[in-house]
Amino acid sequence: MAFFSGFQRLLRHSQSPLVSSQFTSIRLNSTLTCPKLFVSGLSRQTTDEKLTEAFSPFGQLVEAKVIIDRLSGRSKGFAFVTYATVEEAEKAREGMNAKFLDGWVIFVDPAKPREPRPPQQSQSQPSQTGFTVNKTVGWCG
Repeated sequence: MAFFSGFQRLLRHSQSPLVSSQFTSIRLNSTLTCPKLFVSGLSRQTTDEKLTEAFSPFGQLVEAKVIIDRLSGRSKGFAFVTYATVEEAEKAREGMNAKFLDGWVIFVDPAKPREPRPPQQSQSQPSQTGFTVNKTVGWCG
């Protein structure tokens, strides 16, 4: 984690086009197959509106969604942006990768398909006597 924050500081304070162009070319080596992009490195204060404003110059946005933590209600630091066409998504990827948004360097990559989750097993199972067994460890008060 310390490595990444040090690397972000290096990018933030470095105005050298060589550093950012080399890093950008490393991250742009895969081609897009769908118009959905994964945006990482977002500030905790980034909202859907700010994301839409930043990505709308590159084409027609279908959706721009910052992923929010359920408990704190703040951004988790990543988002998904969907365009109408793959070409618009490619332009946005080239235009926004390794750029600043809300004071943080963001990275734009192709979104991977969501992996299916295994079905959840119920936490409580009836015992042979018909009672439900609670397997919680610790004090339940």
